[in-house]
Amino acid sequence: MIKVFVPLFFLTVITYTGLPAQEQLPAGTHPPAIEFKHFPNRIYALVWRNWNLVEPARIAQTIGCEAKDITAIAASMGLPPAESVSPDFKKRIYITVIRRNWHLLPYDQLLTLLDMTADELEFALKEDDFLFVKLGNLKPNCAKLVYTKPDNKTLARAKEIKQLVQKHFKASLARPTVPRFAFVKDLQSTDGLPKKETAQYSNENGLRFIYSYFGIFGDPLIDTLHDPYPDGLLSRLAAKGVNGIWMHVVLNQLAPGGNDFPEFGEGHRIRIANLRRIAQRAKRYGISVYLYMNEPRAMPLSFFENRPDMMGTRQGAFAAMCTSDEKVLNWISHSLAHVFTQVPELGGVFTITASENFTNCASHGNQKACPRCSRRNYADIIAGVNEAIANGVHAGNADAKVIAWDWGWHGHGDAPDVIAKLPKSVWLMSVSEWAKPIERGGIASQVGEYSISTVGPGPRAARHWALAKQAGLKTVAKVQFNNTWELSAVPWLPVSDLIAEHASNLAKMDTDGLMLSWSLGGYPSPNLEIAQAFAEDPAAKPETVLNELAAQRYGTTAAPFARQAWTAFSKAFREFPYNGGVVYNAPQQYGPANLLFAEPTGYASTMVGFPYDDLKGWRSIYPAETFAGQFDKVASGWKTGLEFFKKVIETAEPGRQAIAKEDLGIAKAVWLHFASVANQVRFVMARDSIQKHHLVPAGKQVQIKAINSILSNEITLAKALFEITQSDSRIGFEASNQYYYVPQDLIEKVINCEFIRSQLGSM
Repeated sequence: MIKVFVPLFFLTVITYTGLPAQEQLPAGTHPPAIEFKHFPNRIYALVWRNWNLVEPARIAQTIGCEAKDITAIAASMGLPPAESVSPDFKKRIYITVIRRNWHLLPYDQLLTLLDMTADELEFALKEDDFLFVKLGNLKPNCAKLVYTKPDNKTLARAKEIKQLVQKHFKASLARPTVPRFAFVKDLQSTDGLPKKETAQYSNENGLRFIYSYFGIFGDPLIDTLHDPYPDGLLSRLAAKGVNGIWMHVVLNQLAPGGNDFPEFGEGHRIRIANLRRIAQRAKRYGISVYLYMNEPRAMPLSFFENRPDMMGTRQGAFAAMCTSDEKVLNWISHSLAHVFTQVPELGGVFTITASENFTNCASHGNQKACPRCSRRNYADIIAGVNEAIANGVHAGNADAKVIAWDWGWHGHGDAPDVIAKLPKSVWLMSVSEWAKPIERGGIASQVGEYSISTVGPGPRAARHWALAKQAGLKTVAKVQFNNTWELSAVPWLPVSDLIAEHASNLAKMDTDGLMLSWSLGGYPSPNLEIAQAFAEDPAAKPETVLNELAAQRYGTTAAPFARQAWTAFSKAFREFPYNGGVVYNAPQQYGPANLLFAEPTGYASTMVGFPYDDLKGWRSIYPAETFAGQFDKVASGWKTGLEFFKKVIETAEPGRQAIAKEDLGIAKAVWLHFASVANQVRFVMARDSIQKHHLVPAGKQVQIKAINSILSNEITLAKALFEITQSDSRIGFEASNQYYYVPQDLIEKVINCEFIRSQLGSM
C-alpha cells in the first residue's frame, strides 16, 4: 500500500460528468510537458514508445496518418518488425502505455491510443492503486500531436538513431526475445505439476497469505478474462507453503443494499459467482481466499441528499458514511453475512480502517467534523467498524478469520485503546518492521514498512502483539518476503539470510500468521519456503533452513556457493539507504531504464511512477554524496555475491542448471538497478554543479569528464539489463504498475546517453 493521504482520488463511486476528456479528467497544475530531445521530434518519440505495445494502425489513428507511415518511422529508427497486439496484452499493459505517453499526448489523443472512454480512464486514474498519484497528481500540458511528413533533418536524425541501435544492439536483436507477459502463461500452466486431487500440501501450521503476482487491479471479479489465480499459480503457491490468497473488493458491489441502499449491488450476482469459483478452486489446493475490507467507502455528496443524518465527515466532494448510524453498521454486517453465506469457502477478511482511502469519520483523524462521531472517542469508532465487519463475517461463517490491520491507527502510533476494544474473535495484524531504528551512512532514522533490508520485528509491532495476546487475540505479521519498494522490478530478492533471520524472529514471537505481501511480492519464490520452514519448526536454525533450501534448489555441490552468494547479497542490502521518500521516489524501480536529462526538468519525482531527475526527492534525509555512496556499497557488495553465484552455475546439478541461470539473471538485474541509481545521483550532482556554480573552465571540464564516464557506464548497464530482459519477461514487472520498462526502453536509454554525450560541449 502506498502511504499518502490523497482521499479525493481514490473513492469507489465514480460520477460520470459527460464533459469532454480535457475537462472531465484530472489535470492538476498542468505544467508544460518534457521534451525528449534525443528523438527527432514528438512523433518519433510516440512511435518508439508505443512500438509493439499498440498496433501501428491505432498509433496512426491517434495522430492522423496511415499505418504505413508509422511502420516507416519505426523502420527508420531501427525498430524490429511489428507484432500483433492481443486484447489480453492490451489489458495487461495499459498502465504502462499511459505512463510512457503521459508527456507526449493530451487526454483526447491518449484516449484514442488506449481505445478507452474518458469514463474508463477516469476510473483507472482513481481506482488502479493510486495511479494518478503515481503520475504526479498532474497531467503535463501537451499540444495536440498531428502527423507531418518528415523533412531531411528529421530523416537524418532517425538514421543516426538506427546506426546507434545497430552499433550497440545488433547482435542482441538478432537473438529471439521472450514476449512480455510470457511468465503469465508459465504460471498458468499446470504441466509437470501434481494433480490437485493427489497433491499433498503440509500448510496447516499458521496462516501465510499472499497476493497474486500478476493480478489486474480495478474490478477483478467482473473481469472473467483475466483470472488472478489460475490453477498453475495456485499449485505453485501451495507448494511454497502458502495457504491463503487475498483479493481487493468493494462491499457495495458484492451484495444488495436492501431498502436503505437500493443503488448498491449492481452486478453482485456475477461477482459472487466468480468469487465462489475462485474460492472453490483454491480450496482444492489447501488455499483459502481472504477479502480486503476497506469499508465503508466514502460517497459523493449527492448520495446523502435523502440521507442527511447519515452523512459524516466531509472531504471535498465526498463524505463518510457515518458509522455512528446504525443503518450503516447494519449494512456492513448484513452485506458480509450475505457474502460469506453465498461463498462459505472463503477464509475470511482483513480490514484497514485508517488508510489513505477515506472511509469512516475517524479514518483520517478528523472525527470532530462529524456531529455524531465528535461525541465518541477514536477507539470506539475504529473498533466499532471492525466489530461490524466481524459480526457480518461470522454470521455467514463462524469459522472465518477476521484480521484487523492496525495500519494508520493514531497516525501509526501506539493504539492500546483500539486493541482493548476489538472483539475477542478478531486477529490483530501489524507491519513487522515498523519503527525499527536504523543507521545508514551515519544517518539515523526509523523504518516504516516495505523493508527487507531492515529485519523485523520493530518495537511498535512487538508492543501491539503483546497487547493483543493479553486481550486473547491471535496475531499476524505483515511482511514482504519476496520484494519491497526498495526494489520491486524483480520477482524476488535473493537476500535469503535476511528472510530467514526475520522468519526466525517472528517464530520466536509466536505470531499466528504472516501476510506475505501487499500488491507487490506475490511470486512463488524460494523465499516463501523459508517462511514455511519456520512455521513447521519454530525452533529451526536459519543456517540449517538455508543450507537445505540451497541444496534442494541447486544440488549439494552448488549449495555452499549459493549460500555464500545469499550471504553477500544480504550483507550488501543492509546498506540500502532506507527512508519512506527513498523507497517511493528514488529511481531504483527503473534502474538503467530511467532517462538522464542534460537540463533540469523541474518535475518532482512521484511515488514509484516517474523518478525524473529529482535528486532532492530521491535522497530524502540523506546528503547527496552519502546517498550515492550507500548505493555504491549495495552495488559493490552485491557484485561480490554475483561472483559466488557464477560458481553455482558451474557446479549446479544438470537438472537444476536452468533455474540456477534464471536466478543469476534476477540477481544480476538487481545489481544493475542499484549500480545505476548511484550513477544517476552523480550525474545530477555533476550537471547541477556546472549549471549552478558558474565553474571556471578547468572545474567545468572535471565535471564534464565525470559525466562522460557516467554516460559510458550507464550505456554498459542498460545493455546488460537489455540482455536479461530479452530472456526473462518478469524483469521490470510489478502487478500494480505493470511494466516499469520494456526492452526497447533500455535501447532508448543508450540513445539518450549518446545524445547527451554529443551535447556535452554546450553544457
